[in-house]
Amino acid sequence: MVTFGRLLRVDLTAGRWAEEEVPAAWVEAFIGGSALAAQLLWESLRPEVDPLGPENPLLFATGPLTGTAGPAVGRFAVCARSPATARWGESNCGGFWGPELRAAGYDMLWIEGRAPEPVYLWIQDGRVALRPAAHLWGLDPYTVQTRIREEVADPLAWVAAIGIAGENRVPFALILCDHGRVAGRTGMGAVMGAKNLKAIAVRGSRPLPIARPEAFARLRTQANRALRESNLTRVFRETGTAGAAEYFELLGSMPKRYFGQGVWEGASKISGAAMAESILSGVSACHACVIACGRVVTIPEGPYARTRAKGPEYETIAAFGPNLLNDDLALITHLGDLCDRFGLDTISMGNVIGLAYLLFEKGILTERETEGVALRWGDARPVADLIARTARREGFGALLAQGARSLARAFGVEDLAVEVKGLEVPYHDPRGVSGMALSYATSPRGACHNQSDFFMVELGQSSEDLGIPFLDRHAVEGKARYVALHQDWRTVCNALVLCYFADVAPRSALALLNAAMGWDWDLPQLLAAGERAWQLKRLINLRLGLTPAEDRLPRRLLEPLAEGGAAGFVPDLETMRREYDAVRGWDPATGWPRPDVLQRLGLGFAEGSSAAPR
Repeated sequence: MVTFGRLLRVDLTAGRWAEEEVPAAWVEAFIGGSALAAQLLWESLRPEVDPLGPENPLLFATGPLTGTAGPAVGRFAVCARSPATARWGESNCGGFWGPELRAAGYDMLWIEGRAPEPVYLWIQDGRVALRPAAHLWGLDPYTVQTRIREEVADPLAWVAAIGIAGENRVPFALILCDHGRVAGRTGMGAVMGAKNLKAIAVRGSRPLPIARPEAFARLRTQANRALRESNLTRVFRETGTAGAAEYFELLGSMPKRYFGQGVWEGASKISGAAMAESILSGVSACHACVIACGRVVTIPEGPYARTRAKGPEYETIAAFGPNLLNDDLALITHLGDLCDRFGLDTISMGNVIGLAYLLFEKGILTERETEGVALRWGDARPVADLIARTARREGFGALLAQGARSLARAFGVEDLAVEVKGLEVPYHDPRGVSGMALSYATSPRGACHNQSDFFMVELGQSSEDLGIPFLDRHAVEGKARYVALHQDWRTVCNALVLCYFADVAPRSALALLNAAMGWDWDLPQLLAAGERAWQLKRLINLRLGLTPAEDRLPRRLLEPLAEGGAAGFVPDLETMRREYDAVRGWDPATGWPRPDVLQRLGLGFAEGSSAAPR
């Protein structure tokens, strides 16, 4: 019985498709999700591939646990060469779309080519169709979902769609599905738009193959019960992902004034607790999830009034709140909703706008460049128009649409952009939690907290299974090996695909995987799959032109803050990188893994790459 590895390959240029089976050896080496996607894309992601060209494959990848009703496993990954970084692109999304793709008959969906006219893809229980989408072009993803459900005459179809930003190939355009779940980072929505693919609708009724169904059902019940009773789950359910905002402010890990200010009195007004006490009217959950971290809000009056709308998560709150010194939670909600409807990643959009505010403060930007708009800290009202202009690439928005690095470069101040490898830094300041310095510097997709949310370890989420102890948040020496181990574990999570918000012990996840796949792995084998995928993504980036100089932090994060919980501290990235290279087996001069590391992990095929050091 094939339990995982069914792939649908769609050629948009030719208008045809075919079913394939992923080699079992690849599944056993990489499991699934973005890890298996790296192996599948290895041969295709070469330096000559234009991220927005028809030759750049776009791969949607579920994992062996996706859709099984296990603990927070309703997720999928989207991978391609990123238009934001020209490096490995990867985004992760929850909701119901991933489980429905599996129920429709496929574990992975490979999109290649470019349709001559806008289309959407309709997949229903193994039946596939490409349908015209010119009438959907220009519509927001929520409206697209409604229209497509009407067209396919199935209100239970699940739809992943892009907005105007994706159509206009903004390099931080997202893909949105369901009740506002997004694959936000690295511009996968732009890749989709460049292919003239507006949406993908899926509907299925097929049972998922489980190798040991009785054992899996028992383990699933135990894991969900333990997750439901977890203290972390209670926090997420009651206050959402922004539940720790005030604590982050206390530690100095929540950025203010574009990573330039240590304290801010407005944190209590925009926290998860503040939302729960004011505008929260319900919660939402992904497929079979017992956490329900999603916020549903009602703003009864005022310019941002709305009823039972999606509430902002932590990253969106930080992006349009403390990043701009804005404590208006209703306005933050509105700006997050605009990003969803236009199809823009809130992390990158907030970062780029924060940079614009900084440049305006310094007199580098003036109202001449901003077309008469004054950008002043504490006043985020102009941001709504900037979001719309960015998505449409209009006027000043065309410059914002290029991302933080390009915006700063246009004015000769590239070192003011807070980005790594071209990807804007999210809102966990490594001066408050030092392990994030390595997470950002070494992540295969650029500055990223979803390749290792090590700040959670530094806030107390140690792991007995992994052998990761509680670590002082400002410790430097000796931390690299734990960061690398945590990255391997999170790479496994992105292969299963398991939500980071789920406080699931690695041994519990291993037992579920073994029951689903009929394997008898031990924990070292599981973590080796994570390390193997981490190193393969590194190899892909090296072939795409990565150098060790890119494994860095931006200057603004290497300047000490004057006050707050991170006052006076700057992570010693040089020491951490030296230790990290030794742990990973990377040559400091070339950035390449040593040959013995590649052989141990079964990646010897990469030594024959034209980019490999000779």
